[in-house]
Amino acid sequence: MPQFGDMVADHIPNLRRYARVLVRDAVHAEDLVQDCLERAISREHLWREGTNLRAWLFTILHNLYINQYLRHGSVSTMVPLLDEHTHLSCPARQYHSVTLKDLARAFDRLPEQEQQVVLMVGLDGMQYEDAAAALGVPMGTVKSRLSRARRRLRRLMDGELAMDDLALDHDEAEAPLPHNGTPHRLTAHQNRRGLGS
Repeated sequence: MPQFGDMVADHIPNLRRYARVLVRDAVHAEDLVQDCLERAISREHLWREGTNLRAWLFTILHNLYINQYLRHGSVSTMVPLLDEHTHLSCPARQYHSVTLKDLARAFDRLPEQEQQVVLMVGLDGMQYEDAAAALGVPMGTVKSRLSRARRRLRRLMDGELAMDDLALDHDEAEAPLPHNGTPHRLTAHQNRRGLGS
């Protein structure tokens, strides 16, 4: 069996990509990944062999992000060009370039929670269960966030959804829970009569 450090090293590119989406800054993302690696290696004894190492590492990274950035409000709103993209060049492909730029802009307009799920499941190929474990949410939440993100991306790319619509759509999807913590559920009869709680 490979050494623990070698197994962790195999996941560094995915951790970097996820960290860049979270903090939107290459330098801070690298710091976050380094903190994640340090914590993972120092707590190797907590990882159980046979479990999903990638999900465990993503959970550590996500929790560090919450502790270090969200609580202190130090997340940048700018998304810099990735260092590895600065030296790339290719023949003119205006249509594809415009489409990719539109997709990047549409992705940036998604709520952060949906960006995380799209990155984990869509780009990194994580299973729903692993993404749910990494984010500390139920698997159904991961599926619904991914579904909403796909729908919004499609609508943004088709020009059906403007920025104002996206904000309104997001507010409805992430409505706060009532005092008892249980989501409101409307029956078809209540919904028709406007009797929701």
